[in-house]
Amino acid sequence: MAAEKPVTPTEEQLEILEYNFCKVNKHPDPTTLCLIAAETGLSEEQTLKWFKQRLAEWRKSEGLPSESGSVRD
Repeated sequence: MAAEKPVTPTEEQLEILEYNFCKVNKHPDPTTLCLIAAETGLSEEQTLKWFKQRLAEWRKSEGLPSESGSVRD
């Protein structure tokens, strides 16, 4: 299977992704992820990867562990 080549989102795509990350949900469910992917024109896999990387950046900036885990763990 060929590896998907990395895609750098355009400025417009980044605006949509950032808006959804900050204002809608940092952990989109599969339906929301599908809608965001459709809106940006990226694949669901690319969109999910962006959210995972962005969440790790956000957690680091908040002084939280980069690995996902809840406060209840």
